[in-house]
Amino acid sequence: MSNLRDAAMSSKAWPFEEARRLLKRYEADKDPKGYVLFETGYGPSGLPHIGTFGEVLRTTMIRRAFEVISDVPTRLICFSDDLDGMRKVPGNVPDPEALRAHEQKPLTSVPDPFGTHDSFGDHNNAMLRRFLDTFGFEYEFYSATEFYRSGRFDAVLKRAVERYDDIMAVMLKSLRDERAQTYSIFLPIHPETGRVLYVPMKAVNAADHTIAFDDEDGREWTLPVTGGNVKLQWKPDFGARWAALGVDFEMYGKDHSTNTPIYDRICEILGGRKPEHFTYELFLDDKGQKISKSKGNGLSIDEWLTYASTESLSYYMFLKPKTAKRLHFDVIPKAVDEYHQQLRAYADQDAAARLANPVFHIHGHNVPASTMVVSFSMLLNLASVAGAEDKETLWGFIRRYAPEASPEANPDLDAAAGFAVRYYQDFVKPTKEFRAPTEQERAALADLRDRLAGWDGGTDAEELQSMVFAVGKAHGFEPLRAWFSALYEVLLGAKQGPRFGGFVALYGIDNTVALIDGALRQPG
Repeated sequence: MSNLRDAAMSSKAWPFEEARRLLKRYEADKDPKGYVLFETGYGPSGLPHIGTFGEVLRTTMIRRAFEVISDVPTRLICFSDDLDGMRKVPGNVPDPEALRAHEQKPLTSVPDPFGTHDSFGDHNNAMLRRFLDTFGFEYEFYSATEFYRSGRFDAVLKRAVERYDDIMAVMLKSLRDERAQTYSIFLPIHPETGRVLYVPMKAVNAADHTIAFDDEDGREWTLPVTGGNVKLQWKPDFGARWAALGVDFEMYGKDHSTNTPIYDRICEILGGRKPEHFTYELFLDDKGQKISKSKGNGLSIDEWLTYASTESLSYYMFLKPKTAKRLHFDVIPKAVDEYHQQLRAYADQDAAARLANPVFHIHGHNVPASTMVVSFSMLLNLASVAGAEDKETLWGFIRRYAPEASPEANPDLDAAAGFAVRYYQDFVKPTKEFRAPTEQERAALADLRDRLAGWDGGTDAEELQSMVFAVGKAHGFEPLRAWFSALYEVLLGAKQGPRFGGFVALYGIDNTVALIDGALRQPG
């Protein structure tokens, strides 16, 4: 363990870099809490999306790295801002018109359009927790509604009244003149309508910790800031939550980065110590647009898990968190195969290399062995050529290629075969488009067919790859990748594909000969 800790203290993997900053903070502060508190926030205004999962996963990776370099206990809180008013009805829920009458009410006071929970906020919280539980996260779930109404936030809310002018001074610097005229850090919840009100304060009373305001009808109200009668605007809420809980670390997307000084200063005004932060780049959809939980664009967690394993998604989330990445269906096969490549590499790596390997940050000290004797991309191409309707079709080829393999002995391969068939049916089959070979390609394919028909070199993938390579060279393809592109487009109906020698070994030499014969029969 000491060797591992020594390696971790110099590891350049980003979770360890963040963990060392946290340890330095803890040692300098001697935090009386006696533990390091990680927090991740969630705004349940729409269905949970994959970016939210990424935030919790990456925070967990830093937490795991911290536990390698330190014996200081840790906690992770997932905080849902479910007292926030529903500003607009999401477009991706059943019967959205039925929710119009509940706009501006706290999400936990809006009926659940899905009819499964007490409120829309409760439904979305349950969705989030189900997703997080799927991945085995260790976390404590906090609801803003419970936090405000139970009194756990009261001390900080009273302090916010007492230091109202100082907090307002921070906020007003960031606001346009027009908004500054009516802005208040407090949002009262109307005693009659239950709506979250964006109204100016007539009075903020430090003596009894109340606020006075006029509602939209001009009636004056006085409410205590405690007990769930009032919530904080979202920027002050960030800093106040840090102060109330003693948060040591929180990460958030780049769109929050300009607000970091505001969050930090409010936390300090309210008697807290600003936490360490980590700002990550945002996920984009296939069109390069920011993924939005209200629009429902980009991939959801459920959609990814329809076509690949949880670990492949975790792997994708680990990669370059400070680089914007497009998150759409086409990235799934590459993520699956790279994840298994890293699993295979891990077994022979030293401590330093293991700590830099993404699979350590996904699995911790319990990194499994990969049983994927066939790559996911190969399975996809096999499913495409075979027109597979079920994974048993693929297993017919797999057993011949790797007789020792079985669904029981190779569970990740068995799962991947099922995913490959589903992915092929949903994404590859509808867009599969073959083309006829050119004269140069037709001659090369005929040569390849004849060499395969007379092949007596067994089914070694590398030897077959060398033979395919030699055919391309013999027929003057420049660059040589044009030859492989022709194989994919003419034989597989795809723009790209696997190492073709490996495909032949898996699909079978006789089957490949028949595949080429079929392509050569097509008119030019």
